[in-house]
Amino acid sequence: MTQFLAQAQKKIRGTQSFVETMARCWRRPSLLALELLWRWTLGIPALLLFLYEGKRIYDSVSLAPTGIYQFSLQDPLLAAQILSSVADVLLPPVRVVAIWMLPLLAVAWAMVSGFGRMAVLRRYDVRLRHAPWMMVGIQLLRILTLGGSFAVWFLCLHWAARSSLGGANPNLVGYFAKTIFLSLALFTLWAVSSWIFSAAPLIALLEGKGMLASLGTAAWVGYGSMSGLRGKLVEINLVLGIVKLCLIVLAMVFSATLLPFQKELSPAVFYVWWVFISILYLAASDFFQVTRLVACIDLWRAVRGEA
Repeated sequence: MTQFLAQAQKKIRGTQSFVETMARCWRRPSLLALELLWRWTLGIPALLLFLYEGKRIYDSVSLAPTGIYQFSLQDPLLAAQILSSVADVLLPPVRVVAIWMLPLLAVAWAMVSGFGRMAVLRRYDVRLRHAPWMMVGIQLLRILTLGGSFAVWFLCLHWAARSSLGGANPNLVGYFAKTIFLSLALFTLWAVSSWIFSAAPLIALLEGKGMLASLGTAAWVGYGSMSGLRGKLVEINLVLGIVKLCLIVLAMVFSATLLPFQKELSPAVFYVWWVFISILYLAASDFFQVTRLVACIDLWRAVRGEA
């Protein structure tokens, strides 16, 4: 009977088991509470730091000569020139701050997320190996890879601008088409491949392997005794990518629900509403992150034939 159940679990699609996993995570709110705690423990100070440095940069430069206060999309070419002028003014002070802020936040995120995620997983299953520093190392590698993907995206946008807007007759349609296509392509590539960094720390905890060995196992999942697991993990990751896009769209829709009443409501009401929607979006996104981790653990054990 045990062997029959294990074989049946292997035949279940990743998204089918994922729905049941969402229900179980919903019945255990402490998992989401711990996830929100460690994320916002770093996120709130980081946001305040961004606001402080942003205000300091804004007060140190003058944007009036750029024409930003007359910005309008009715003339797309003029709008592009204004944004380019703003970038020329803001990039030097932003670059100075980014040189020290980005490494600081990357290391802080790796540390807090490593120990925080370890607490969430141990809350779910105390049998998991306790290796927070392993989690820190994998998270730091994930951050560096994500930063590299943003650098590639930025280079792609530069190429699209040079190839479509650099001539005597700028092609705005071609520029936006290239931008949208390249952005979606890179987003899909990251959604397909980033599951390796999600699976690697779980493999380290479940199998007792080191960081490099766990990354190697995650990259080669789907072969030999783990046949079929890769497709399920990729399927779940793609579905979560779609879910994130849906959450963004819903957040934008709900953020605009008060616009018909802008004459009757004060600006403070709009700010409070937008903060509330942002908090709901972040909480929903974190919930699906927890669900993905639990789903990966359950799928791994199901393929292994473990309880």
